[in-house]
Amino acid sequence: MKDGKIRGHLDITGVTCPVTFVKTKVALEELADGDVLEVRLNGGEPVQNVPRSLKDEGHRVTGIEKLDDGSYRMRVVKGGLSS
Repeated sequence: MKDGKIRGHLDITGVTCPVTFVKTKVALEELADGDVLEVRLNGGEPVQNVPRSLKDEGHRVTGIEKLDDGSYRMRVVKGGLSS
């Protein structure tokens, strides 16, 4: 990955919206600006809404990939606007 070392991992596949975004935001608060959080999430609302909400908060989603089990892996770089 080009953006830096992954500093946190979060699995929100068992969580429903809007708690998916809340848990992701809390996990990002534990990281420094520029750190990368890797999030595993479900398709549908989570994969549509969480990345959009993170971008609105000033973070940068650098990749979303579909996994073999149907879930997704998203990488997000913490931005400085959310703190």
